[in-house]
Amino acid sequence: MLENLSAAKIVSLVTSKEIKTTEVVDYYLSQIKKYNPKLNAIVSLKKEEQIKIEANNFENSSDKIGLIPGIPLAIKDITDAKGFPTTFGLPEYKNNIASKNSILVERLINQGAIIIGKTNTPELAVGGHTMNKIFGSTANAYDTSKSAGGSSGGAATAVAASLVPFADGTDMMGSLRNPPAFSNLYGFRPTPGVIPEDRSDFKKNYPILQSAGCIAKTPNELALFLDAIAGKHELDPISFDLTSSFRDKEFSDSEFLNLKIAWLGDMQGQYKFESGIIELCENKLQILEKNSIKIEYLNPELDTEQLWECFTTLRSKIQYEDYSKMELISLENLSIPPRWEYDSGKKIKNQDFHKSMILRGDYTKIVNSLFLRFDFLVLPAAQMFPFDKNLPFPKKLGTMEFDTYHRWLEVVILSSLFSLPTVTVPVGFSEMGLPMGMQIIAKKGDDLNLIAFAKRYEELFRLSKFKPKNLD
Repeated sequence: MLENLSAAKIVSLVTSKEIKTTEVVDYYLSQIKKYNPKLNAIVSLKKEEQIKIEANNFENSSDKIGLIPGIPLAIKDITDAKGFPTTFGLPEYKNNIASKNSILVERLINQGAIIIGKTNTPELAVGGHTMNKIFGSTANAYDTSKSAGGSSGGAATAVAASLVPFADGTDMMGSLRNPPAFSNLYGFRPTPGVIPEDRSDFKKNYPILQSAGCIAKTPNELALFLDAIAGKHELDPISFDLTSSFRDKEFSDSEFLNLKIAWLGDMQGQYKFESGIIELCENKLQILEKNSIKIEYLNPELDTEQLWECFTTLRSKIQYEDYSKMELISLENLSIPPRWEYDSGKKIKNQDFHKSMILRGDYTKIVNSLFLRFDFLVLPAAQMFPFDKNLPFPKKLGTMEFDTYHRWLEVVILSSLFSLPTVTVPVGFSEMGLPMGMQIIAKKGDDLNLIAFAKRYEELFRLSKFKPKNLD
């Protein structure tokens, strides 16, 4: 019964008492029991008996309050949920039991969610592929021999396989973009501050490259999840309240038809893509054009190599300082991605960091000028289709060998470097049946309009109707 219902419909049925919380939890637990052993998306799963006790207690409570009453959720394994380990994918943190909830988790619980476990992530959430020494690799729901992406790969696979209705994630370098693209899902990286985090040690002279967000099958489900967790919080000095709810924000026909979109494509050949990706994206853009949306094929004045040097300098410095605070005792045992960030960040001098901040400021003006002409910028969400899950990371694209562990993620840095809200939308499948998506990027703070656009996009293309076929 529940397999064909949206999360919003399930919530409405629970609220109206047409179905029980225990039925909802039983359905998702049956999905986890059936599919998680081969997918490895959810880790640190709470004991089934305890989950059922919590569901029964919720069912018997006098009032089922909240936007997501009785909905079972799993939290990304870099975010604290009281009583669960926050392992960061590191063996030395496997018994790191959280003593309190993060802001996000606390808000989810206050809105009625039942936290049942964590979603798998690579070591220290770095690398774009979900693999670590504690739990192993997470498989793609559309082809279990392939990667789910990362670092929110566990979250994406869990949603795609209906182990949970939607999931949280974080994004510094595409972690809410390449996993949804790899799983025919919608992913949202908000403007930093839309979803509050504990930034009590916030450094005003540092850029905020990471943003918390979410993954869901449809934009309406994204909106429901976002409304449960968004809004100002005293521990986050950059957090803010929006002028509307994500659920209520809609585009009228006239507003939708007046949108102007810039397609950046391969940035004049500066970005390389696996064959078929550009074509899938352009096919959807051409259909939007036929529906009277204004699309311009743009060649912006952006030097992608300068952007890369700027981003990787800032990112590695920030990562190095974060890792130093953790006082990791076995640096030599780190996988290549976090070790690369640590070693690179350690070498970065203050003047190098300062130069990158100046360059970022210069390019911010160029990017902002684009939003004077366009509502959204569009790029593919990934440069490769899902790859072999046993690889630590892709080392080449065709005949082109990558110079770092993460060069294959280069297409996502525009949003991260300039704190731009971005929604990943599905665009279809390769000849091998592998999913792909594209990034819709808005100006800073224009999050509501971005989700409103995604709603209209889903109404037009209905790509959420395509489900994984080969899990059984």
